[in-house]
Amino acid sequence: MKFQGSENYVATDDLMLAVNAASTLQKPLLVKGEPGTGKTMLAEEVAATLGIPLLQWHIKSTTKAQQGLYEYDAVSRLRDSQLSSIDGGDKVKDINNYIVKGVLWQAFTAEQPVALLIDEIDKADIEFPNDLLREIDRMEFYVYETRQLIKAKHRPLVFITSNNEKELPDAFLRRCFFHYIKFPDAVTMQKIVDVHYPGLKKELLNAAMKTFYEVRNLPGLKKKPSTSELLDWLKLLVAEDISLEALQSKDDKVSIPPLVGALLKNEQDVTLFEKLVFMQSRNR
Repeated sequence: MKFQGSENYVATDDLMLAVNAASTLQKPLLVKGEPGTGKTMLAEEVAATLGIPLLQWHIKSTTKAQQGLYEYDAVSRLRDSQLSSIDGGDKVKDINNYIVKGVLWQAFTAEQPVALLIDEIDKADIEFPNDLLREIDRMEFYVYETRQLIKAKHRPLVFITSNNEKELPDAFLRRCFFHYIKFPDAVTMQKIVDVHYPGLKKELLNAAMKTFYEVRNLPGLKKKPSTSELLDWLKLLVAEDISLEALQSKDDKVSIPPLVGALLKNEQDVTLFEKLVFMQSRNR
């Protein structure tokens, strides 16, 4: 089955092509892009569109690759063995009772094909991607405690997202199909907004979009506002019944928009923006 977008997700032609290419090559799709450009949501929408379950593994700085395979709970087994005289110790004799299956194990042994999301892989230790090379490439791993070889019944459709916080190893990159989600242009962004707010007045949307891109294109911003922040801002504009006049700047000069805290998320960027507005007001 081919991914052709969905009603809830505006996918560009090159993004749909990347999803289908990764599926054809049976390689993980490594998706990079700014935060808020829909990398995680892509996996969710592809799974929903293709009608397959989605397993998600959200990576943290402390996450180890082994956790995606399985974990052996030796502490619980030791505790249970100390209490074995009370309950007979039948549970302790079977080591499988202390093997906690990870997301990859679940994906490999699923009775039907599944989608697997490894979200924000760049948050983990630099060795994390290398530790998964063999498992992702060969679709199998060995459980030493039970002496089992776990092989994938069906190759999952793997999505891996990265915010570019760390460079990924070359050996890992060779095993992936890569796609960079560019920040949406005004036309694509309007389609995204229409999905979330189909009844938004055109005049208000046009004025808000103009202000949003003016803020985003301000040189020197530490954190540029993303798609998700634009959607939050639009929701607030509607909820607070902000007038069209409040969004329209005079003489094509940049002005401080209402509820700017939805767009700019640190004091340096707010200060920079206020200085630009002040300098422009003095030059009028």
